[in-house]
Amino acid sequence: MKKVHFTHEYLLNPYHPLSVYVIGAGGTGSQVVTALARIDCSLRTLGHKGMHVTVFDDDIVTEANLGRQLFTPMETGCNKADVLVTRVNRFFGLGWDSMPCRYPGKGADDAANIIISCVDNAKARVKIGKKLRTYRETEGDDRKMLYYWLDFGNTADTGQAVLGTLKKLKQPKSKDAEPVGKLPCIDELFDLSSVKEKDSGPSCSLAEALEKQDLFINSTLANLGCNLIWKLITNGSVEYNGLFLNLRNMKTNPINL
Repeated sequence: MKKVHFTHEYLLNPYHPLSVYVIGAGGTGSQVVTALARIDCSLRTLGHKGMHVTVFDDDIVTEANLGRQLFTPMETGCNKADVLVTRVNRFFGLGWDSMPCRYPGKGADDAANIIISCVDNAKARVKIGKKLRTYRETEGDDRKMLYYWLDFGNTADTGQAVLGTLKKLKQPKSKDAEPVGKLPCIDELFDLSSVKEKDSGPSCSLAEALEKQDLFINSTLANLGCNLIWKLITNGSVEYNGLFLNLRNMKTNPINL
């Protein structure tokens, strides 16, 4: 019998737009924010409440970001989160928020329904995981209830996206599948303390940045990972909690439940 995770019912029929935090607005994060705007637009067309996204990043746009990240020469020197959210708000007519600071920071005292981390080192993931686990028992406002954590990580031409839950979510009974209430998070699947950080860090030029990360690794990974969110909400279930991507051999492998 196949294993299936059934989406928490609040994501399927929320009273308000789903609250989403995106942590990091660089190579992957800039692509993720754009993908989320497309998801929001599509969900609203289907009669869903959509999403309200808040983007966290304390970094500014530099010349090294142009081309590989979704920024223009006119935006150099501006905060990445501010640039992305302003652009999406104008294009789609939204009212999303930007936080020009690291997470957690001011404005992040409460959790969101979905946390998406797009950071470039393992140490940051460990810190985020510890912070999110302080929210597990939060009760009250539905918009502050944390249900899922989607993490993106990549090296030069490989990467992964992992969709996890911080606690076991209630599952309906099923005759056709084995319900799985707990999805392991990135820091439960892997020992992040052993991850080498040689592929992360700032670059002085686009050429140097491309030596560290391939041009299309971030956009490909972002689209595949955001498809998890899309299927989670529109299908009401997923049969995997992540994927591995390898652009060297053009392979994508799911992380089965």
